[in-house]
Amino acid sequence: MTLLELMLAIAVLAVLATISVASYKRYVDRVKVNSAIADIGQIQLLINKYRLDRDALPTTLADAGLGGKLDPWGNPYEYLDFTGLKGNGQVRKDRNLVPINSDYDLYSKGPDGDSRPPLTAKASRDDIVRANDGAFIGKGEDY
Repeated sequence: MTLLELMLAIAVLAVLATISVASYKRYVDRVKVNSAIADIGQIQLLINKYRLDRDALPTTLADAGLGGKLDPWGNPYEYLDFTGLKGNGQVRKDRNLVPINSDYDLYSKGPDGDSRPPLTAKASRDDIVRANDGAFIGKGEDY
């Protein structure tokens, strides 16, 4: 092999490695989002069971037996019960600033670990949210 052939082979390998690392990162990100969606679906089921058993929503996730449950990015899941809440300053809102749920909010802050109530805020676009009273669970930017 000449030096030129060897350099060409190394360049091709570098390009292939770059492509495969980027593809793997996208795959891992997708798996984490899908895991958070599944977790929120399970938490929602447990909250609904709690509501049926006690005829009231839990005030915290710990009350429903889910204290300390972390999302795939290592942050705790966020829960806000609307019972007794005055105003809608803390609740999650769509692009028209209308609350996305009527009973409670349940969401993950996503990969950046930051969130704001309106889903249009930059910090909230990557959040995994429960919306339409559980009919939608997915990324905030997709709602």
